[in-house]
Amino acid sequence: QVQLQESGGGSVQAGGSLRLSCAALTYTDNSNCMGWFRQAPGKEREGVAVMNRYGSVAYGDSVKGRFTISRDVVKNNLYLQMNDLRPEDTAMYYCAIARVWPGCLNPRADAYWGQGTQVTVSS
Repeated sequence: QVQLQESGGGSVQAGGSLRLSCAALTYTDNSNCMGWFRQAPGKEREGVAVMNRYGSVAYGDSVKGRFTISRDVVKNNLYLQMNDLRPEDTAMYYCAIARVWPGCLNPRADAYWGQGTQVTVSS
C-alpha cells in the first residue's frame, strides 16, 4: 500500500508562486507514473504534471511554461513548482502514483492518491 502526503498549498495572489511537495511514505519503486492532478469545485479531476522514473515528463496544456515537476529520488519526494499562478489554477491538488506510464496524465482509478492540498489564487 502506497501512502502519499501533500504539502505546500495555500493562498496567493495572481502572478505569485507556490511549491507543492509530495512525500511518498512507502516504497514506490514499482511505480512508473507519478504526478500532480487537480480538481476545482464542479469540475472533473485533471492531470497537471506527471513524470516517470526515467525522467520523461508531460504537462497539461494550461500549465505548460508555468509549472515544473521534479523528483528527489533519495528522499522519495515529488515536487510541483508553480509560477505565474492564475485564479483558474485554484483547486485541490493531489499527488498520485500509478504503475504504468502510458496515459499517466489521465486520472486513473488504479492509482494511489494523496489527500490533497488546497491552492487558492486570488485576482
